[in-house]
Amino acid sequence: MTDVLFRTRGRAGHITLNRPKALNSLTHDMVLRIAETLTEWEHDPAVETVVITGAGERGLCAGGDIRAIHEDARDGDGSATAAFWRDEYHLNARIARYPKPYVAVMDGIVMGGGVGVSAHGAFRVVTERSRIAMPETGIGFVPDVGGTYLLALAPGELGTHLALTGTQIGASDALLCGLADHYVPSAALQGFVDDLAEKPVREALARHVQQAPPGDLAGRREWIDACFAADNVEDIVQRLLAHGDQAARETAETLLAKSPTALKVTLTALRRARRLGPLERVLDQEYRVSCATLTAPDLVEGIRAQVIDKDRDPHWSPATLVEVTDADVERFFTPVGERELGLAVGSDTTEEVAW
Repeated sequence: MTDVLFRTRGRAGHITLNRPKALNSLTHDMVLRIAETLTEWEHDPAVETVVITGAGERGLCAGGDIRAIHEDARDGDGSATAAFWRDEYHLNARIARYPKPYVAVMDGIVMGGGVGVSAHGAFRVVTERSRIAMPETGIGFVPDVGGTYLLALAPGELGTHLALTGTQIGASDALLCGLADHYVPSAALQGFVDDLAEKPVREALARHVQQAPPGDLAGRREWIDACFAADNVEDIVQRLLAHGDQAARETAETLLAKSPTALKVTLTALRRARRLGPLERVLDQEYRVSCATLTAPDLVEGIRAQVIDKDRDPHWSPATLVEVTDADVERFFTPVGERELGLAVGSDTTEEVAW
């Protein structure tokens, strides 16, 4: 048994994330092996389509191995995690520009790093079991793997809402937000994947795509757009509390439980992502931000509270939004010199692959 499996069947190359007991969370070795195989398949004329799925019944991928990140940030110097992120973000950019159709089966849980290996693909398929989220602010972290790029493109302020709250969304809402393209019922997934061995992706999709069940976000656009358009997190919270909708007030309570620093950095990162342009530039920014979290207290504390001890009682530092200054936020965006990710340097970031 290995953590990621590769096989070819007919015209398709299959990647299967194979850590079902860990919800297929990504390790550094898995990222490296996926990248190596994508290079091999890119130059193999027998492989016309790439398909990524997750082993087990629970989902595609719950993200990176945050226990390993916690240990490195707490006991090490963070270099192992920074190296992991460097290769992971390169993989995310590679998927977005891959010259062959890349099909992501986003069945079940797809969070954090799972979004990075799926939502940048050319064909993103969701089911009635899909639960997609970027939940980083709850562990003192900030959406990465190109998440701020994807969420910045969502209609209105839906992306801001999802980035700050970490709310899980289903198939219809993922389609609305641009995180997915097609809905296929879970019962039809095997038939769809089987068809990819013999048919081009669009032909296979045409046999199985259906209308997604209704979602939640479309009916909440009025207060989401109005409240999350505020210039800072404090004002977003105040607008939510003042709104008459009970869901808006509950969302304010959700935000107040997150890391204040992570919320403010996330809002800044998302707003800057709207202006940065291509994915590669946004990933460069995310790398600076991610590396900065390794030297801030909230990442270690957030993972401890949510994953290690599971007491769900993180002690954030600073503890309130008002205590997080503009200077505190700006520190996360400081260039890191020779350690820059550098994806946008010397690359053709204007090229788009369309199918």
